[in-house]
Amino acid sequence: MTESPGGSGRGDVSVQKFNSTLPRPQEKNISVYAREKQRETVEAVLDARAKFPQASLADLYDPLTMPTELTKAHAELDKAVEKCYRSEAFTSDRQRVEFLFDLCEKLTSPLTAGTAPKARKKNNALPDQLPD
Repeated sequence: MTESPGGSGRGDVSVQKFNSTLPRPQEKNISVYAREKQRETVEAVLDARAKFPQASLADLYDPLTMPTELTKAHAELDKAVEKCYRSEAFTSDRQRVEFLFDLCEKLTSPLTAGTAPKARKKNNALPDQLPD
């Protein structure tokens, strides 16, 4: 999330796409409702952060002192994002990570099809026999 240069705040916020190692859901699979729910939950996160104008991001996101309202807003945002990947909620972080890694493997397997890693030659030379 970033604010547009010279922006005054709320209306100028835009979501930017970032390069990521995790797969993103395909745009065509995201419903209008899911997209709107994401926007609402992003706004809730921003609203919660705005209630603490003197706090730095480090202060706001410290796991020991994170405001309850911000924690709840992020939990709702997580649910909204997850709905873009599948209709049922994840029951644990492990299930979420396994799902994302499986999806990543499906998306990248065509790129690595037919390529096997090369075997390394083992060097049995003693350290004083190694070339300089």
